[in-house]
Amino acid sequence: MKNIDKCDCKIIHEEIVQGLKEKLAADRVLGDLSEFFKTIGDPTRIKILWALNQKELCVCDVAALLQMKQSAISHQLRILRQAGLVKNRKEGKVVYYSLQDEHVQAIFNLGMEHNAELRSEKDGSKH
Repeated sequence: MKNIDKCDCKIIHEEIVQGLKEKLAADRVLGDLSEFFKTIGDPTRIKILWALNQKELCVCDVAALLQMKQSAISHQLRILRQAGLVKNRKEGKVVYYSLQDEHVQAIFNLGMEHNAELRSEKDGSKH
């Protein structure tokens, strides 16, 4: 079986590689982006993001939905808020959470769409 992830030649495109090296070394944004994806990579946090993508919810609602302790949900929401993925608002004694903005919603929805396509491809290749 042939490995399609590996080149069969030793050609290096020096100009392309050098140009990208210069950009990569100067680009600290990639480190921030890596942290962003680490934050959303947690299974509990992705479930919270899914729920908040549906509707604004209070901590108690999220805890009931995910069948977890409120303190555990509060901890995860704090991480998401500090990462700029969710925002909150207080109404009386209740704190409601929602996605930070349309960027977070778009990233989440694109991830869901991409995942659905991958699943569809895998299901189609099994037949």
